[in-house]
Amino acid sequence: MVVLQYLVILLTYVGLGLGYLPGLRMNRATIALVGAAFLMALGLLDLPAAWSAIDYKTLIFLFGMMIISANLAASGFFQLAVDYTIRYIYSPFGLLIVLTFGSGFLSALFLNDTIALILTPLVVGITQLLNLNPVPYLLALAGATNLGSVATLSGNPQNILIGSFSGISYLDFAKALTPVALISLIIQVGWLWWLYPEVRSRNVFEGDSLRPDLKIKLPRYRIFKPLLAKSLLITTGLLVAFLLGIPTAEATLIAAGLLLVTRRLKPERILQKVDWDLLLMFCGLFILTEGVQKLGVLQWFSRFVHDPLSILGVTVLLSNLVSNVPAVLLLHQLIPHPNTQTWLLLAAASTLAGNLTLLGSVANLIVAEAVAKRGYRLTFGEHLRFGLPLTVVTLALSYFWIF
Repeated sequence: MVVLQYLVILLTYVGLGLGYLPGLRMNRATIALVGAAFLMALGLLDLPAAWSAIDYKTLIFLFGMMIISANLAASGFFQLAVDYTIRYIYSPFGLLIVLTFGSGFLSALFLNDTIALILTPLVVGITQLLNLNPVPYLLALAGATNLGSVATLSGNPQNILIGSFSGISYLDFAKALTPVALISLIIQVGWLWWLYPEVRSRNVFEGDSLRPDLKIKLPRYRIFKPLLAKSLLITTGLLVAFLLGIPTAEATLIAAGLLLVTRRLKPERILQKVDWDLLLMFCGLFILTEGVQKLGVLQWFSRFVHDPLSILGVTVLLSNLVSNVPAVLLLHQLIPHPNTQTWLLLAAASTLAGNLTLLGSVANLIVAEAVAKRGYRLTFGEHLRFGLPLTVVTLALSYFWIF
């Protein structure tokens, strides 16, 4: 029975790392849930133990942020933001800068994967309109959504987890890691400028069709002004609540509840935008991690986690093997001295590691799919050429900044 339990855990984490199991139509959410169910079927956990393993505060925070993002998207906020930020861009390099810092800023406020999903088709459309190679700009988007999300607890799911486990306030977290995010975004711009000479141009078009006065015309979109005003007002209030130290889960749920009170917008339109797969995956992962702890598997990892540098290395490795959220769930119980600095290092390392490989984060995979649909190929090697140096430099920066 113990051998079967170990086998279930091994197969589950392999599936989480790959995103699928060969021969089966399963995604990460179903893999995590099936793995948790099998551990219960094999007697490692009972239902009360599985239920108590689920961190409801994290789920509430995630759900609330998804409702807020869905309302902003439905109001036309993200399209409006893109319109205003690129209205006066006349060069490929200007587009790179605005795209990097714009998506980084949005990812600090909202979930990074949501920003990647919303902005990817817009970036593809802009590069097509300007007859530009989309690869460097989509790499900029993927990298910036990871780098920008380092700054706040609401930036990505692993930061939400760490906030729940550590008790670090939203403001303290932002004070500590916002400089890391900003410097990392600057480093990314410089690295892409070096890697792709075509982005260095200061004119929209090269050669005979040079027209520096051309303005970019985005596809038409609708703005729902009442919903936009309401969403921005409530989102601003939520950010103020975070800064005042009000518990993030409670504040986010109240904000989501206020947004769901509406006369015009059908609730189905908002609720279908909630990433239920992610919420289900989290439930499965919480139960799975409890099973791993009961089996004593974590003790094997504990020998490699004894100081900040080793925590950094193990976090980066696990984040790219099993993804960053499972890595944080495994490692948070092994931190030898759980102080603020160590928690911040775990947050930064698990997030920045997402840029290392093409499989390192969901944002990277979203971008790869978008590139493929445009007839380009973003190979594992090309992403590694971009991601490896960027990850090494930003990880070093975060380590020396925190310690």
